[in-house]
Amino acid sequence: MDKIDFKKEYKDLYKPSCSPMLIEVPKMLFIAIDGCGDPNTGAEYKEAIEILYGLSYAIKMSKNGQRRPEGYFDYVVAPLEGLWDIGEDFFDHTNAINKDSFVWTSMIRQPDFVTENVFNDAKQHLKNKKPQLDADKARLMLFEEGLCVQMMHKGSYDDEPETVGLMKKFAEENGYIEDFESGRRHHEIYLSDPRRCAPDRLRTVIRHPVRKV
Repeated sequence: MDKIDFKKEYKDLYKPSCSPMLIEVPKMLFIAIDGCGDPNTGAEYKEAIEILYGLSYAIKMSKNGQRRPEGYFDYVVAPLEGLWDIGEDFFDHTNAINKDSFVWTSMIRQPDFVTENVFNDAKQHLKNKKPQLDADKARLMLFEEGLCVQMMHKGSYDDEPETVGLMKKFAEENGYIEDFESGRRHHEIYLSDPRRCAPDRLRTVIRHPVRKV
């Protein structure tokens, strides 16, 4: 049986066009870590990413031996995602942002067979393998994003304001407004590794929650 690749199975979620579109995002399961500070320089963000990938690959490799979960199927580890704001208010992409003020939730989607027991086994595995990481920072999270506008952003993260502007204009022209109430946030899905990809070739799905006017 071929490996399940979420990016290929759910192209509407992971491979939108470079033009804005409406999408109803369903409930999905994630491992998530909350934090704050500049992701480019902060040790907290770097550790969070290492924990998320460590747990995700521990679950993927749980097919071996006695750790195989019930209902397991082989799959490709999903891409890293992030929810972003600056605390009480959503940040305005049109203005300069002090990145030290970022409040973020980093997360990686998980297969539906992942239960609390499977997650806890993965945490224990990571603690044994890399005790310097605080795996207890991670949590299992069901996340239902609802109605959103999204599009593919190509280029540097610092060039996102133009893309966000197109999304906002599209929403307003179609009778919607951005809705950052009730904890809804700016959402990015990272399809490229910035360590291996030139900034102008980065691909990032950008998603904003909306509601009908």
